[in-house]
Amino acid sequence: MKTTAISVVAMAFVFAGCTASQQTAVDQTNEQKQEKQSQLPSERDRMVPNPITNEIPHAFFQAMEEGTRTMSGEPGTDYWQQRAEYDMDVELIPEDTLIKGSSTITYHNNSPDTLNQLFLELAQNLHKEGVVRNESAEITGGINLHRIETAQGTLSEMQSSRAQQGYYVDGTLMVLRPGNALAPGESLEFEIDWDFKIPQRGASGRMGYSEDNLFYIAYWYPQMRVYDDVNGWFTDQFKGNAEFYHDFASYNVDITVPEQWIVTSTGQLTNAQDVLNNEIYQRLEKGHSSDEVVPVVTEDDFGNVTQTSSDGTLTWNFSSDNVRDFAFSVTKESMWDATRSEIGDRDGDGENDFVEINAIYRSSAPLWTNGAEFTRHAISSLSDVTGLNYPWPHMTSVEGGGIIGGGMEFPMITIIGAYNGRPEQSLYAVIAHELAHMWIPMQVSTNERRYAWMDEGTTTFNESQAKKEYYPDVDHEHQDFQSYLQITNTDLEGPIMRWSDYHYNSFAYGVASYPKPASMLIALRELLGEDTFQDAFQTFLSRWQYKHPYPWDMFNTFEDIAGRDLDWFWRSWYYETWTLDHAVGNVQSNDEGTTIVIEDHGQVPMPTSIEITLADGTTINRHIPVDTWLRGSVKTTLTVEGQAIKIVIDPYRKFPDANRINNRWEQ
Repeated sequence: MKTTAISVVAMAFVFAGCTASQQTAVDQTNEQKQEKQSQLPSERDRMVPNPITNEIPHAFFQAMEEGTRTMSGEPGTDYWQQRAEYDMDVELIPEDTLIKGSSTITYHNNSPDTLNQLFLELAQNLHKEGVVRNESAEITGGINLHRIETAQGTLSEMQSSRAQQGYYVDGTLMVLRPGNALAPGESLEFEIDWDFKIPQRGASGRMGYSEDNLFYIAYWYPQMRVYDDVNGWFTDQFKGNAEFYHDFASYNVDITVPEQWIVTSTGQLTNAQDVLNNEIYQRLEKGHSSDEVVPVVTEDDFGNVTQTSSDGTLTWNFSSDNVRDFAFSVTKESMWDATRSEIGDRDGDGENDFVEINAIYRSSAPLWTNGAEFTRHAISSLSDVTGLNYPWPHMTSVEGGGIIGGGMEFPMITIIGAYNGRPEQSLYAVIAHELAHMWIPMQVSTNERRYAWMDEGTTTFNESQAKKEYYPDVDHEHQDFQSYLQITNTDLEGPIMRWSDYHYNSFAYGVASYPKPASMLIALRELLGEDTFQDAFQTFLSRWQYKHPYPWDMFNTFEDIAGRDLDWFWRSWYYETWTLDHAVGNVQSNDEGTTIVIEDHGQVPMPTSIEITLADGTTINRHIPVDTWLRGSVKTTLTVEGQAIKIVIDPYRKFPDANRINNRWEQ
C-alpha cells in the first residue's frame, strides 16, 4: 500500500473517528510498515528514508476530512475556491511615468465560512519606504489609495487594527473590513481609486519602463488575496523575490494611453478597429490567420500606427475570463510581428484550433526577429507536452530590455530581455520557459510564494521538452542535471521543500526552485517508465487545472497513477539534500565469469542500470531494483559469464549521479 496515501487516511480517521473496519485497515498498514522497517538504524549499513507523513501540515489533513482534498491526489467532491471580477479604468501618462486607476471589484465567497474581513495585495508597496524586503528596490512611494467605497458608504483608514469597519495597510497587505460579514454564497462589490509612480525596474525587474518608448505594467492594481481550503487567507508579504499566489478571476479593463502607443495585454482586444490604423488592423488580421510570420508594424509605420482623437488619447479595451492576473505593455517605436500557432482540437469539434501569436520588440533587439516564430513553436509544443491545449485566444511575447534581463510571465503576455550578444538558442529557451508558465502557475495555480519549485521546476522540465524538439542535437536534460549538481556536497544547498522566501541563500533558492525539481521529474520519468510518468504528469495537470494544488496533491497523484509507494523518493529528493552516487567497486574475472561489486556511496536510494561489455564484444544489461538499497545495503554483487572489459553505470545518464568518475570501469 502507498505510505503517503495510507498515512493520510490514518490522520483523517483521527479527526473523524474510526469505524472498526477502517481501524483494522490502518493497523494492518502499520504492521506492514513495522515489518518493512524492522531493522534498527544501527543494524543497517546506510540511512533509509522514512515516510513524509509528519512533514505534511495538519491543515492539509483537515482539508481531506472536510472533503476538499483526497488521498488519491484528486480534488475532493466538496472542493471550492473563491472568485472575483475586476472592472478597471486605467490611464498611463508616459511623461509623468504615472498610472491612475479606478477598480470595481466583485468578490464571491464560495467557501463554507463567514468572512468578517477581506485581504488584498498591494504589490507596488514593495517600493514604499520602510516595507519589509529581501532585496533592494527603487523607492517611488508605493500605491496611493484615494477612495474605497462599498454599498454601505466610504471606508476610511482605520486608526486601530481592532476597528470593526474601514481598512488598513501593512506593507503589501491590505485588510478590508466592510462592516457586514460576508456569508457563504454572498458577494461584495466595492470600488477603489488609486495611483502610483511607475518604478523604472519595478517588482525586482518584473515591470517598469525603458527609455521613452516602453512600459510594462504588472504587480500594479489592488488584487484580492487567496482564501483557500487548506490555510484560509494567504497573508504572506511580497518581499521582492518569491512571486505570487492568486485566484482565478474575470477582467474587463479600459486602458487609456496617448495615440501612436500600442497596447498589448492579458485578454482579448475588443475594439481593435477603433484604436488601430486600418492598414495595421488588416495586417494583424492577416498575421493571425497565417502560418507565416507577418510584419504588422515596421519602422516605416512609426507615427501612423493608431487612430487619432481630439484629445490625443485612445482607450483600448481588453476582456478576459478565468485568468489569475492581468498585465499589459504600452510601446512606441516597437515592431509588431504576428502569426498563429496550431494547438490541436481545443473545443472538441474534431478540428484543430489556433492561437494568435504576437511578438513586440524594438530595433535595439535584433534577435527578436525570431520572437514570433519561437513563440509559435513553444505554444504548440507545450500544448502537446502537457496534454492541455493552450486555452486563451493569444500569446504575446514583449521585449523588455532595460527592465529585465531574463523573463517574467503573466497570463497571455510575457516580458523578456533583449538577449543581445547571446546565441539565438538562449532567446528560444527563455521564451519557451516563460510560455511554459502559461500552464503552471497560470492554469494550475500553485503558491509560488511558498513552493516556487512547483511552478519553476515543472516549467524548467517542460522548457527542456520544447527545446528537445526545436534543438534536438543538444542534451537539454543533462544540462539541467549539471545545473543542479553544481551545488551538491557543499554547505550551500537547501532542500526543495523549504519555503521560497526562506532559503539559506540565493544560490540555494535558485537550484532548489529550478534545475533540481526539473531533474527530479526526469529521474521520476526513468523510474516509472515513460508511459506511466506521462499519464501521471498529465493527470496531475488536468485534475488541478484552474484550481490550487499543494505539493502533496502532486505527490499523491503520482502515487495514485503509478500504483506504488514513492515516499522514499519524495523524502530523499525533496525534503533532504542527499545525493545519488552509484559506483563500480571490485571487479574480478576468472574462467567461470566476472564478479562485479556495485556500491552505493550516496544517501539517495535509486535503481541502478549497468551496461557490461565482454571481451567478445557482447553487451549485457543488468538492473538493480531500488528495493536493494531501501533494505539498507551499500553494496551488491553481480556475476556474468565471460570476461568483462568495460562496465558503465547509468550509461545513458538518466539519473543525476553526483560523481560519474566512479560510474565507469575499464580493463
